[in-house]
Amino acid sequence: MVRVRAARGEPIGISKEFSTVMNRKFALSITLASGFALSATAQTPPAAPAPSAATNIAVILFQTAVTQTNEFQRDFTDLQTKFDPQRQQLKSLSDEIETLEKQLQTQGDKLSDTERATRARTIDEKKKQAQRMQEDAQTDYQQQIQELFATVAGKVGDVMVAYAKQQGYTMVLDETEKEQQAPLVLYAVPSIEITKAVIDAYNTKSGIPAPPQQPSAAGPRPAAPTAKPPAAPAH
Repeated sequence: MVRVRAARGEPIGISKEFSTVMNRKFALSITLASGFALSATAQTPPAAPAPSAATNIAVILFQTAVTQTNEFQRDFTDLQTKFDPQRQQLKSLSDEIETLEKQLQTQGDKLSDTERATRARTIDEKKKQAQRMQEDAQTDYQQQIQELFATVAGKVGDVMVAYAKQQGYTMVLDETEKEQQAPLVLYAVPSIEITKAVIDAYNTKSGIPAPPQQPSAAGPRPAAPTAKPPAAPAH
């Protein structure tokens, strides 16, 4: 499981269901986005340090840095709102199917064979319709989430490189877990982690204010338009 957490071990203020999407679908996006440093340095390779020069290493939770920016938080909220109509449509269809199934179960012995078969066929058709709608919405949602992540990740990467150069770091390792195909950091002192610093630097550069806190009583939204909310990811 991909652990999405803040620089100091605090949970990210986004829905738990979003973490599920991130865990399942962002491996390629993060790998590509994290490769910005390789492509950038390949174009203008820095001079190799002298053998006696100190190597200053920093670590970053790159996925966390991207998803905690004000820009990503804002656009993610907008994306959730965009998919609300599909979510409500699927919920209505799911409720209708449930009602039809209960009616068939309670009235089945009073119906003719033809009527029972007709109602069963109607339920089956509606289930197939709901499945197609859910798959289409899920695919569209995941594609737009990945595009959002990749867009912000590229800009966060530029800020990270600038920050690392300014602070004199000669290497930055992604502390995101090994499942994301990034370097695995087994130990690092807190003083060399730059996740929070990069987030702050990016927010300052973008000028985008932090989005308002969502009321906790409202509960998290589904990760994508589905008839039933997905299970919360394990932590």
